[in-house]
Amino acid sequence: MVAYEVSDAEVDRIFQALADATRRDIIRQVMLAEQSVSSLAGNYQMSFAAVQKHIAVLERASLVGKERRGREQIVHGNPEALQRAARLLDAYGDIWRQRADRIGDILSEPRQD
Repeated sequence: MVAYEVSDAEVDRIFQALADATRRDIIRQVMLAEQSVSSLAGNYQMSFAAVQKHIAVLERASLVGKERRGREQIVHGNPEALQRAARLLDAYGDIWRQRADRIGDILSEPRQD
């Protein structure tokens, strides 16, 4: 398996969070500038509660953070968690490149009939 600094459960939470287009869009938006949950909810044709659930999934994966400021909950991106996710993807990419190289080596060996 891949050697990294996160547990299997954390890897599962990260990839589950990133598997949804709405959650990826929320990450993109809050990485550009932190936003209130209400502001984010206005960008989607779904209920406020549905957007809150998406944010909760992102929080469990540590991809975003949320803090209360007065009456609003402000969502901000977590660049360190995104970098961790990128390192995970790079590690998996390395594994597949190595496998493809080995397949290429096997296919290029002369046949022994």
